[in-house]
Amino acid sequence: MNREEALKLIEEHIKTPNLKKHLLAVEICMKKLAKRFDQNEELWGLAGLLHDLDYEYTKDKPEEHGLKAAEMLSGKLPSVVIEAIKAHAGKAPVEGLMAQALFAVDPLTGLIVAAALMHPQKRLEALDETFVLNRFKEKGFAKGANREQIKACEKLGLSLEEFISISLSAMKEIAEDLGL
Repeated sequence: MNREEALKLIEEHIKTPNLKKHLLAVEICMKKLAKRFDQNEELWGLAGLLHDLDYEYTKDKPEEHGLKAAEMLSGKLPSVVIEAIKAHAGKAPVEGLMAQALFAVDPLTGLIVAAALMHPQKRLEALDETFVLNRFKEKGFAKGANREQIKACEKLGLSLEEFISISLSAMKEIAEDLGL
């Protein structure tokens, strides 16, 4: 499967504009992380782009999230991508670089978007690593962004600061697509 085919699947299965933006944010972050670890950027990007393909079907059935996506993508992507998608949803062990990266970056993109929206300029360009890190430390801020999951970046050998820096820089590249 290539990116164009993945985007067609998203158009078919995802109707919520903010969810589509989330998928794009996770995709670009995964590509930058793949580059950092000398991995296949396109494959990692597809993992990010498709990780919530089943979300609109499973939002009221969290026990199926990740599993339905795996079923939808079976035979279309390598097993490493399918396992990473299942792992991000807690349906498989978080093993291997790709799965660990997806697991940690998924909630970080939400934290970065929330930080941009609360900034007076409401733009990603206005943010820096310190601003996002300070929001990370505020327990009441963006409660849905699981801090422990984000800190799992350390299993990749990345400090929280470096992880935020890579992801923020990546998201800035597609700020217009994200509406930020």
